[in-house]
Amino acid sequence: MLQQTGAGHATHCPYCALQCAMTVTAAPDDDGVTVTGRAFPTNRGGLCRKGWSAGELLRHPDRLTAPLVRNGVGDLQEATWDEVLHLISDRVRSIQAQHGRDAVAVFGGGGLTNEKAYTLGKFARLALRTSRIDYNGRFCMSSAAAAGNRAFGVDRGLPFPLADLDDASVVLLLGSNAADTMPPFVQHLRGAQSAGGLIVVDPRRSATARLTDQGRGIHLQPTPGTDLVLLLGLAHVVVAEGLEDGRYLEARTRGYDDVVRGLARWWPERVSGITGVPAATLRATARRLAAGARSGAAGGPGAYILTGRGIEQHADGTDTTTAAINLALLLGLPGTTHSGYGTLTGQGNGQGGREHGQKADQLPGYRRITDPAARAHVAAVWGVPEAAIPGPGLPAVELLASLGAPGGTRCLFVHGANIAVSAPDASTVISGLRSLDLLVVSDFFLSETAAMADIVLPVLQWAEEEGTVTNLEGRVLRRRAAVPPPAGARSELWVLQELARLLAAPSLFSEDPETMFDELARASAGGIADYSGLDYTVLDGGEPAYWPYPAGSTGTPRLFLEAFAHPAGRALLVPVSPRPDPVGARAPAPLLLATGRLLEHYQSGTQTRRVPELLAAQPAARLQLHPATARDLGIAHGDPVVVTSTSGEAHALADLTPDIRQDTVFLAFHYAGAGSANLLTGSATDPVSGMPEFKTTPVRVSSLARPVRPAGAGRLEAIA
Repeated sequence: MLQQTGAGHATHCPYCALQCAMTVTAAPDDDGVTVTGRAFPTNRGGLCRKGWSAGELLRHPDRLTAPLVRNGVGDLQEATWDEVLHLISDRVRSIQAQHGRDAVAVFGGGGLTNEKAYTLGKFARLALRTSRIDYNGRFCMSSAAAAGNRAFGVDRGLPFPLADLDDASVVLLLGSNAADTMPPFVQHLRGAQSAGGLIVVDPRRSATARLTDQGRGIHLQPTPGTDLVLLLGLAHVVVAEGLEDGRYLEARTRGYDDVVRGLARWWPERVSGITGVPAATLRATARRLAAGARSGAAGGPGAYILTGRGIEQHADGTDTTTAAINLALLLGLPGTTHSGYGTLTGQGNGQGGREHGQKADQLPGYRRITDPAARAHVAAVWGVPEAAIPGPGLPAVELLASLGAPGGTRCLFVHGANIAVSAPDASTVISGLRSLDLLVVSDFFLSETAAMADIVLPVLQWAEEEGTVTNLEGRVLRRRAAVPPPAGARSELWVLQELARLLAAPSLFSEDPETMFDELARASAGGIADYSGLDYTVLDGGEPAYWPYPAGSTGTPRLFLEAFAHPAGRALLVPVSPRPDPVGARAPAPLLLATGRLLEHYQSGTQTRRVPELLAAQPAARLQLHPATARDLGIAHGDPVVVTSTSGEAHALADLTPDIRQDTVFLAFHYAGAGSANLLTGSATDPVSGMPEFKTTPVRVSSLARPVRPAGAGRLEAIA
């Protein structure tokens, strides 16, 4: 169904989890597509540069329009759909007969619609009969999800509508450069800015940090890797000065005593020595948050704590996010009407993508795959014996480490991800991909991963398909077809349906997204992420639909107002502490690399590097470093540089800016080849969430244009 708005069709942006509403209009001669913003609570008609230019990709000359198969001399050549589907099914059977069922694996993506994510999980477990499935959300939201589930019993990015932020007097934003990554979000911070209460934690003076200028807030610029210590210091001040909400803690939480005992040693002066944030600033920040919390409790403008990837993409990301949640609970923020805590989901369907079966340890509805009741429920919906559903698989980094290894993965299906660029320790991942017996990639462009594949399947883009996504608020949205696809491309639902048929899979596989959504709703019934009261008719009706949305309900815009999803309805305060010597952990390299995003690009750049105006604005990898650091290294602005870690090396152009700490460098992860930031990152992961360490990789930097200064009495030696 194409829902028309004037001359165009109403849908949502293909990029971030803000899911800005837009209208897509195709030219009468089918020569081009234009995009305009549409009124919606998250974007209110605005779009970012990526959103405005999204239509250019729908008629791009690089578009894949026929299946590709690697021939005997190593080249990809066109084939028919019938040929490639039979080839895939034959090869899968052969590989599993020789190496076992788990020799075949699936890697999904947080950009897939709910219907595709759900069907992909079902396909892995029933058609491929493998436990080996995970997805790129493991690199994005896993620490926040683990911390949210641990504290609240539920993981929903924002447990309140985004518009609730408009009336806040204080917003503490940790580890998010939202002004660049989701620009329309910034309008929701204006109330806090006007009140002088926007507090941004970032080792860079990013576009978001600059929103605090001119008395509009506070920018805290800690040493990378010390966010957990910073949060413990803020919580210490709250408790030491009696700023916590005692009534709230008594009525709605448990674990207070254990957490407070652990806070005793994190007094501001000690925290300042580790983080570099002045003790006076720590005290002022805690007091400002507490004042906002008191105002919110009295029905006035309240306080919100929001986290992003900057504090989550660490080997201690779950504990760091937990420290932010503990601070919010001490102040009495979660589950109230004028204050709150939340995390900013990144990918377009990062929320829905992790709810319905792509994760190694989950079944639809955010159910644990090891829970007998969950397995029985889903098996009944699928019409299979419970024993037909495999157990938990491997989280993403472990899954990718198994590629080509003895007893590991021999065949990999990739949907909605470009792991040759986006995965940590990229050189090892690329070697693993090359060692596979069969690599099958579904994509609409020949990404770096697709270019390595044995078989490439051309699939539909966002504006060519029906389906649903779930945005950062937990709001389920209809994504509607607005333009016809190229003749040779196929829906991934059709691909999975046909492969399931050839593999003699039990249960239903349908190319009709509405059919798969209806089954998803039944499979999620009674789960944490319950969609059972939703169908396309409800979603097309125009009323907001926030999960959980059990049958007979009208949804849940605000979670936790009455109770948390733990026994007795109480949230759990969890004691956490930093790893030993987080500052010293950077030795022997004197600099810490943080990876991240740019305004103009998205994820691995497969899409945005194909938009001329976006590529022209940011054509190549640039390494941000402080002028004083560059001077010590003999590096000038614009110099080509080589960045080296224990995992590998990458090349970039030097971008000198005073907006970064002298002990820190920053490299965006949107580029491939020698400019790939993930050639530098390693395989260390959070033991709870499986999140890779993306933000504090020890590196050395040297100029390729000038001789490197000999080691001596320079600033870097002092820093190290």
